[in-house]
Amino acid sequence: MDTDLDTRSREELIAEVQRLRDGIRRHRDCSSHELCWHHPELWALLPEASDPLPVVPDWPQFLSGCIRYRESLDRQLPGAPRSSRPYEE
Repeated sequence: MDTDLDTRSREELIAEVQRLRDGIRRHRDCSSHELCWHHPELWALLPEASDPLPVVPDWPQFLSGCIRYRESLDRQLPGAPRSSRPYEE
């Protein structure tokens, strides 16, 4: 699957690692309402062309998942800053 790496020079491999790290950091550094968004930019870092359509849950299941995710943040990051900033389009 990653045979494209076999022919790259050391400099090209370093540039690829830097590109991937940049993409991972952008995803990691999302916060607030950005955490809820679909992130195809992260998948676009892979060499294979793919544009998967996500399976979108119905509203009750979606909201239940959002609540469970937010509860997990309370458990895992109890000291993280909180915001009451509303979502802005």
